[in-house]
Amino acid sequence: MSNTDNNAAEIDINELGYEAARDELVGVVKILEQGGLDLDASLSLWERGEALAKRCEEHLAGARARVETALSAADE
Repeated sequence: MSNTDNNAAEIDINELGYEAARDELVGVVKILEQGGLDLDASLSLWERGEALAKRCEEHLAGARARVETALSAADE
């Protein structure tokens, strides 16, 4: 992994907005698809990817709830 990748791994996922988490997840997937990493690096990257995917889902669930709340308020 490069220094940029190491710096990304140090960023707290809970601090990332949806777009930042999604963009980093896309990068993680690309790196894993290229292969060439040792097992430990691959597992670490995969774990970060899973955490990023979960963070994206949290953002989407929150957005979905806000839309549903707005729609139900508009129906009243």
